[in-house]
Amino acid sequence: MKSSASQSGSFSGSTVVTAGRRWPITIQSLAKFAAIVTVLMAMVPFAVILLGWSSDQTEVWQHLIATQLSTLLRNTLVLGIAVGIGVTLLGVSLAWLTVMYEFPGRRWLDWALMLPMAMPAYVLAFVVLGLFDFAGPLQQGLQALLGDRYSYFDVRHEATVILVLILVFYPYVYMLARSAFLSQGSDVMEVARVLGATRREAFFKIALPMAKPAVVAGASLAVMETLADFGTVAIFNYDTFTTAIYKAWFGLFNLQAAAQLASLLLLFVGVALLAEKQSRGGSRFTQSARKQHQFRQALSPVAAIAATAFCLSILSIAFIVPVLQLLHWVLLEGFDAVDQRYLGLLSRTLMLGAIAACITVALALLLAFSRRSAGAKMRSFYDMGSLGYALPGSVLAVGVMLSFAALDQQLIAPVMEWLGMPSRQMLVGSVYALLTAYWVRFLAVANGPIDSSLQQLRTSIPEAARGLGVSGWSLMWVIYLPMLRPGLLTAVVLVFVDVMKEMPATLLLRPYGWDTLAVRIYEMTSEGEWQRAALPALSLIVVGLLPVILAVRASARH
Repeated sequence: MKSSASQSGSFSGSTVVTAGRRWPITIQSLAKFAAIVTVLMAMVPFAVILLGWSSDQTEVWQHLIATQLSTLLRNTLVLGIAVGIGVTLLGVSLAWLTVMYEFPGRRWLDWALMLPMAMPAYVLAFVVLGLFDFAGPLQQGLQALLGDRYSYFDVRHEATVILVLILVFYPYVYMLARSAFLSQGSDVMEVARVLGATRREAFFKIALPMAKPAVVAGASLAVMETLADFGTVAIFNYDTFTTAIYKAWFGLFNLQAAAQLASLLLLFVGVALLAEKQSRGGSRFTQSARKQHQFRQALSPVAAIAATAFCLSILSIAFIVPVLQLLHWVLLEGFDAVDQRYLGLLSRTLMLGAIAACITVALALLLAFSRRSAGAKMRSFYDMGSLGYALPGSVLAVGVMLSFAALDQQLIAPVMEWLGMPSRQMLVGSVYALLTAYWVRFLAVANGPIDSSLQQLRTSIPEAARGLGVSGWSLMWVIYLPMLRPGLLTAVVLVFVDVMKEMPATLLLRPYGWDTLAVRIYEMTSEGEWQRAALPALSLIVVGLLPVILAVRASARH
């Protein structure tokens, strides 16, 4: 007996036969069951964090209110708003320049301006401190040159934190805004000019409103990454909710207080998502299927030089100079740092990234298939599995730790006692907890390219295969996986790199002895050891270039 999929994009298989009975369990139903379990597991950290308020932490909150709470609220709010505005202004202006104008170096700056995406924010933060701090080469050189006339400045300032995050996260807006402007083409601008609008009026009244959904989407991603950031604010000793969560966990050893702080940070994320939805209104980001005419306006010599200088200065500050400084520190430190400990850090980082990527992509594939064969309500339910990306790593770590602690106490410990085994924690402080945090956090990252590839798959191909008797797992292995290979590989690479760079969840959940490159960077930078942090930082940047290369290739195809 064979069953066919109800909608395109799904697959089916034979019923299960046991003891002479035929059970109507198809591979499709098993996939749906696994997808439902995946979504429910992904939602557990949300529920557990909210349940943290059931514990009385009056003394902790009295202390926070009297000392830090107003500062935490103010700093988190200022950081999110300032970075959101900054990445929007910088990303849109760079995208408009490279799309609409011709100037020297535009062809390579067009893709090179995406390179800062490979730079972890906490890496750029410690490079800036190493260069501009009191003992840094810049201030020491100026002091030697000017003598008593030179007055030292403090780089550990709120404005520096905001600037670092803007330089790292502006590519989110740049890429999406650039794609939106390219899809509009110059036809829209030419029509506006014919109707009497100046180029500036056409930009503000036509081009920018049409690109608004893309710009808002990019800015919201940057804001969520800002709210989730821990490494940058920790390096600058800038107190936000992420640093407060870490201090409550490891300073006060109070996981319930950390959960309550995490729920407040989750409130900030929810407000950011709601603001994004409201600002978009009913608009959607779409691209025209037809090829758009693109004509770039030639700038005057002075304006062309200014445009090149502006783009090149941003690229230099955000990527070129930091990479050169890291290379300089690596050469000063020598390659003796490539010892057994470094190789262990590298191997654990690669292993965690590879395992987490495989798990995450497999679960995303299940969700993608189940979603395409589901109704509207079930599709909305499956979409909830992607909400983990909105959770900062520190918040997610608290939710996973509390969930696994409850499982250890309420389920695993009684079973072990019943079996006569010594009771001990099996999940808390284990690799399982860390991998769970990874796949919940990055399930949305894997879902994007997989769902996109699945939508491009013509329904006639699997239907023809089913007509030839191919079904079940054979249909999956012979038809779907080979044709979805580009999307699957893209998803694996994106999740792999994101896991390698993830600091808060790794720092809070890693088992004893499972340090990674990101953890090593945090340990060295917290002690001011910039040169010793350079090698693992450079390693992360090199690996982080992989998704940027994919983005550049996709942009070239566009």
